[in-house]
Amino acid sequence: MSQEKVIKTALISVYHKDKLDEICKKLNEQKVKIISTGGTKEFIEKLGIKADAVEDLTSYPSILGGRVKTLHPKVFGGILSRRDVLTDNEQLAQYEIPEIDLVIVDLYPFEQTVASGASDQEIIEKIDIGGISLIRAAAKNFKDVVIVPSQSQYATILEILNKGAKTTLEQRKELAMEAFQVSSHYDTAIFNYFNKDFDKPVFKQSIGESKTLRYGENPHQKGVFYGNFGELFEQVHGKEISYNNLLDIEAAVYLIDEFDDTSFAILKHNNACGLATRTKLVDAYTDALAGDPVSAFGGILITNREIDVDTATEIDKLFCEVVIAPSYDKKSIEILKSKKNRIILIRKDCNLPRVQFRTLLNGVLLQDRDLSMEGKDMMTPATKRVPTNSEYTDLEFANKLVKHTKSNTIVLAKGNQLLASGVGQTSRVDALKQAIEKAKNFGFDLRGSVMASDAFFPFPDCVEIANAAGITAVVQPGGSIRDKDSIEFCDANNMAMVLTGVRHFKH
Repeated sequence: MSQEKVIKTALISVYHKDKLDEICKKLNEQKVKIISTGGTKEFIEKLGIKADAVEDLTSYPSILGGRVKTLHPKVFGGILSRRDVLTDNEQLAQYEIPEIDLVIVDLYPFEQTVASGASDQEIIEKIDIGGISLIRAAAKNFKDVVIVPSQSQYATILEILNKGAKTTLEQRKELAMEAFQVSSHYDTAIFNYFNKDFDKPVFKQSIGESKTLRYGENPHQKGVFYGNFGELFEQVHGKEISYNNLLDIEAAVYLIDEFDDTSFAILKHNNACGLATRTKLVDAYTDALAGDPVSAFGGILITNREIDVDTATEIDKLFCEVVIAPSYDKKSIEILKSKKNRIILIRKDCNLPRVQFRTLLNGVLLQDRDLSMEGKDMMTPATKRVPTNSEYTDLEFANKLVKHTKSNTIVLAKGNQLLASGVGQTSRVDALKQAIEKAKNFGFDLRGSVMASDAFFPFPDCVEIANAAGITAVVQPGGSIRDKDSIEFCDANNMAMVLTGVRHFKH
């Protein structure tokens, strides 16, 4: 038999009616018989197009409050019958079942209902039964039947119909593939909704939106972003966002969210190379830049305030990849657009996921996002000398930074400014030495500064080096069997140390 199939009868049962009118009009022009249900049938008839009721086909009304409408052998027989199998055709004739060549379905909005904060009962009623069954049946029989499983495929079927009421095997198979993506995504959302009460150790994720990137981490690697970037940001200028840009953007967002006061951060390779909190935004930017003006070249800039002209003017002097802010005044946008490739993002008000996952070996790692942040009230003094108020302020500032810096890490800060950090070292002593050297190279006086460590000190060598550099206060999680050695050294040298009890590794 020919692989090209003519559409003679269509079953249409949808939740959303937007743009359905064009399809129905085209089907009517091409003399396709339409069978429909409830509200969809009313919609079609208001267009002046005849539609037969499913109830007339099945001889059963819609029952159980609409829970059962299409679930009937006369519907599913017409969809699942194999046109080239003699016994199937004989049974269609015996039971007066019409062949159905096209099925258009749009499922109840389950995910949107969950996101709206609806009651459990409202959510349960948005679990589609008939629709999902129609989708699977039509997709299974793609050899003979066309399936349109959601609004996303309306444009596809309209394009096909504009060339006539017939389809190729390739078209039907591609739509079947789309159908199983729709059904599997739908079932994943339902499973995850139920599983939040049971926490069954099963990993299921389904992300329907994707964007092919220029490449991955390197030009010889393919890269794809699965997700809705537009839900979080509006890009108003610049080149296409890359794989590495996305990694830096995520790190920047998580970091800046730790700060409520006017702050500006500059990141490179997921780590802050500059950050400052100031009364004026332009001062926050210039002091963040002072932390490491060399690494800032080609970096990611982010702030939690609207960017004004003064700040934009200073930013424009620097070559940077991305600028992120909640808003920009009109003149600052024009200033920043002076660089053709500079990516300018407006961050939208949107909640970020509370869990993280990534592939590893032949599986997936999943964890809760690190949402802990220890302020002064969670810092227990371990030394005879308690930090001064200004030291406490800087210890909180440094502790926020160390949480978002690659381990092993040491952060040095003073006056709500990042002086330097030692990043991703295999030894905590090396991380401290790196931070001290960087701070001195950029002209910072470390006397009176503070130090934050993402994990405990196994030996007193770090506090010994810190003391020699002029650092006066330390925050660390504690928990080493040799904490006493570091504490005793601090006591002997008038240093203050506080313990948080919370480690902040970042690998």
